[in-house]
Amino acid sequence: MGEAGLSPEEKYHLITRNLQEVLQEEKLKEVLKERDVKVYWGTATTGKPHVAYFVPMSKIADFLKAGCEVTILFADLHAYLDNMKAPWELLAQRVIYYETAIKAMLQSIGVPLDKLKFVRGTDYQLSREYTLDVYKLTSLVTEHDAKKAGAEVVKQVDHPLLSGLLYPGLQALDEEYLKVDAQFGGVDQRKIFTFAEKYLPSLGYTKRIHLMNPMVPGLTGSKMSSSEEDSKIDLLDAASAVKKKLKKAFCEPGNVTDNGVLSFVKFVLLPLSENGEFTVERKPENGGSVTFKDYESLEKAFAEQSIHPGDLKPAVERELNRLMEPVRQVFQTPDMKALISRAYPPPPKKKGGQVANAASEEISPVRLDLRVGRIISVEKHPDADTLYVEKVDLGEEQPRTVVSGLAGLVPMETLQDYLGVFLCNLKPQKMRGIESQAMLMCASIDDPRCVEPLVPPEGSAVGDRVFVENYNTGSPDERLNPKKKIWEKLQPDMKTSEECVAQWSGNPIMTKLGLVKSKSMKNAPIK
Repeated sequence: MGEAGLSPEEKYHLITRNLQEVLQEEKLKEVLKERDVKVYWGTATTGKPHVAYFVPMSKIADFLKAGCEVTILFADLHAYLDNMKAPWELLAQRVIYYETAIKAMLQSIGVPLDKLKFVRGTDYQLSREYTLDVYKLTSLVTEHDAKKAGAEVVKQVDHPLLSGLLYPGLQALDEEYLKVDAQFGGVDQRKIFTFAEKYLPSLGYTKRIHLMNPMVPGLTGSKMSSSEEDSKIDLLDAASAVKKKLKKAFCEPGNVTDNGVLSFVKFVLLPLSENGEFTVERKPENGGSVTFKDYESLEKAFAEQSIHPGDLKPAVERELNRLMEPVRQVFQTPDMKALISRAYPPPPKKKGGQVANAASEEISPVRLDLRVGRIISVEKHPDADTLYVEKVDLGEEQPRTVVSGLAGLVPMETLQDYLGVFLCNLKPQKMRGIESQAMLMCASIDDPRCVEPLVPPEGSAVGDRVFVENYNTGSPDERLNPKKKIWEKLQPDMKTSEECVAQWSGNPIMTKLGLVKSKSMKNAPIK
């Protein structure tokens, strides 16, 4: 896996293949004419790494083939600064977990570790020089620029902590302190990369090259996420769990645009294949096995439906287990099992041995019972001109009665058979004599008065759970206690984004099939 005999052009091709974007492209070509490129990839040590981490790993393999000097940064300080996603006392354990997992992944794909440098953020980010540079940056960077730079990466809340505003500046300084030519990351990092290009020169430091991977869909067709159980395959999942999750994976026949299973072949399995091939094994009666030498021919076959999801998924499952097995083996020892429980401790137990629902102790969107429901009938409230009375199928034995203040704002015919999102664990409340047993979730602005019911992703079914990304562990309250005002405290942070995506504190609201949206309303409160 060396660079022997490669021309600068061949190295450039290896470094940039499958990337979505390169900033400072000419600079990259210039450096390659003179010497090998120094590049770093950083990962914040928060939730457990999952199989989507094989995507950056396969690019790191490319960089090493192209002769690059590669540094992997375990960004422990960043993990703490990002809205305290990793508590300080767990950070040291999580760094060890990440380092062990990522080294095991790299060995699994045949990457020699002696070509890599591993660094922890706190090894240098607490030094006098670095700290002084952080202060210098704070005297140059506006609050607007810091917030904008972190918008895609740092958890967004209405009242951000200062720590999240420091995050982009630290990531920019890392480029200088790691003495690299280039930083590699997902395209979601773009705003931080352009921030670094703007501000590093003002400290007298060089503008770096930025290499960006596309955001690869998860197995459900949205971003692969540690928070949505069916979307991610944990690195340590057993073969039976891999089979189960791939079986559920969104992989519509002929659909090549938002297909997590196909994407995994494109960005991981084919680039890592020793012979550059990917084989789909089939019985002779189903057309026999077929080998693809490039992604384009596989995509074409899938688009034309000569390769079916039932053929593709077992092939991906086979290759995925081959990649995961060496990682599973590393974590089999008693020491490693103890490390996992220290880095990711289980929820505390209550008296009587029951596991405490951590969510029940805090104001968290986990506590909301949000579900997809279908309005099976709608009529005007007999005693109120502004109210509709709806019967809603939520996948329960009986439909629920829901009273909504939408008369005069949304036509009755729009609501008939409408598939919407409902909050199902509010205390039932009488509205002009009729008890409302749930609430239809809408984007809503007062001036000018405009309301749109939220739209679940296409293909959603009655009863599907709706959740906030990054807040999907635990169960909703059976009923929200009105005295605790949980909904009232959560609601102000619910709004639609610039892209009409429903969000809570900047985290997308979604189902297992993808994002919940408003039809056309941007930056509107959800209530």
